[in-house]
Amino acid sequence: MRVVLRADVTGVGKRGDIVEVADGYARNFLVPKGQAMRATPGVTAQAAAMRKARDVHDARQREGAEAVARQLVPTPIRIPVRAGAEGRLFGSVTAADIAQAVTDQSSVELDRRRLVLDEPIKTLGMHEVTVKLHPEVEFQLTVEVVAGAAARSG
Repeated sequence: MRVVLRADVTGVGKRGDIVEVADGYARNFLVPKGQAMRATPGVTAQAAAMRKARDVHDARQREGAEAVARQLVPTPIRIPVRAGAEGRLFGSVTAADIAQAVTDQSSVELDRRRLVLDEPIKTLGMHEVTVKLHPEVEFQLTVEVVAGAAARSG
């Protein structure tokens, strides 16, 4: 059955796409959930408008993500932490900590889920963290973990 997707459906397509799916899948899942409608000639014209709106929205989001990347890439983000003598941290630096530091130092709101951090940072020094703001915009953020004032004991 040919249907027009009204929402992004994983493994099937994006909003506005005209796709061929199994009759039962369309009749029992996609259409009742409002994620698709049968592809009639009138609906097909609507699909073109949906695709155009999606493309404009996607381009606008990509431009915004590129602007954020241009702002964040040149300057490292400093995160002061308590650390031991060998440079080991008391605790660790997580994606949430990095996102908060970015907001504090550059006034850019960054969602912690956009940071690709395999495991928390547990040592002092410079670290590269991948940031995925958009499917087409991915960049390396330099994070400098330094021993903060709280690390000194009297």
